[in-house]
Amino acid sequence: MPGARAQRIGRVASDRADKTIIVEVESIRRHRLYKKPVRIRRRFMAHDPENSCRIGDVVQIEESRPISRRKRWRLIEVIERTRLTDEERQAALGAGVAEEQSDDSSRDSQNA
Repeated sequence: MPGARAQRIGRVASDRADKTIIVEVESIRRHRLYKKPVRIRRRFMAHDPENSCRIGDVVQIEESRPISRRKRWRLIEVIERTRLTDEERQAALGAGVAEEQSDDSSRDSQNA
């Protein structure tokens, strides 16, 4: 069918931006020389108009017209919801932020 839009199934890696998710699609290919199976991960920015996705959800995305500079995919459906609670989700997101804030506060106390 000419003109059919590509579709991918992947896991939501980030949902920080408004109406945008980052979907990680994993595939397994054989290495050309060593013939060992190699896991390849690609990340796509996709449009999520209702902000319905959470980190860890399994989703289906489809190619679309360019929505922004890097966003050329849109969310079709959420196949499986994650079982993370809001506290676990905040802990996963906040771990990097907390480290940065503690580094800033230690620098401020050293400069004083």
